[in-house]
Amino acid sequence: MRSDWNRPETYSLPGEGEIRIVLRVAYDGSAFHGWQAQGNAPSVQGTISELLTQMLGKKTIVYGSGRTDAGVHALSQACHFDTSSPIEAEKYRIILNTKLPKSIRVLSSALAPEGFHARFSTMSREYWYLVKASPDMLPWDDGRIMMMKELPSISLLKSYAKCIFGTHDFTTFASARDISLSKVRDIYVSEWDIMKDTFGYPVLRYRTAGNAFLYHQVRSMVGTMLYAAQAEEDAAMFRERLDSKDRSMALRTAPSDGLYLADVSYDPEKYQWFEEEYGR
Repeated sequence: MRSDWNRPETYSLPGEGEIRIVLRVAYDGSAFHGWQAQGNAPSVQGTISELLTQMLGKKTIVYGSGRTDAGVHALSQACHFDTSSPIEAEKYRIILNTKLPKSIRVLSSALAPEGFHARFSTMSREYWYLVKASPDMLPWDDGRIMMMKELPSISLLKSYAKCIFGTHDFTTFASARDISLSKVRDIYVSEWDIMKDTFGYPVLRYRTAGNAFLYHQVRSMVGTMLYAAQAEEDAAMFRERLDSKDRSMALRTAPSDGLYLADVSYDPEKYQWFEEEYGR
């Protein structure tokens, strides 16, 4: 339940004379070592923060809704920064897009609502994972879509996805590097479908949304589903893997190439139906 979420009661807000700007950002993760700034490795956070520091003449850091790993992409990451600059909030999108590398695009910039924090105000995150069969791969798909020799049964994949929906302990699909005290997460959406790319080729998509995700959880779930389907396992076996809370029961972890942070929502009503129907 949302009342169980481990969030700080207080967090940093704009200083005196400052305003908070929220950005929506899309990026091609192929060029970066993830979202978070780290040493000399290029990162999305570091690139935007450095540019804002130059623009505003004062050290400025953007804070994201969460991290994405090296190679992971974003269709709509959310982040914020504080400033006392007189630049209108809506102008940051235009200014930043003239100076950022083409691998990062600012989709919108706006004045943040009172009390907003890009990370701690988040109500849900949505991820997509994209897969193609090798005969349908195009030159520009490399690094952006996972390739398989052939696509496994979508009916099996859908049966596994139904097992993931709901509230579960996802220890099976947590990386050994995950430091979360609780591995329980609420999954609001878990479904596979087949889309078409711009040129009409089929793309297998896994779509999932939840209150939060463990480190490598989505990639581990996807890899296990894909390779379980290749082996033609039934849904009962997949549920056994999930319910075991045993990391050794997971199969492969899918590569970062095909993973996209598709949306970050701050709307408390979006998945209220889940709370009402499934809340503990």
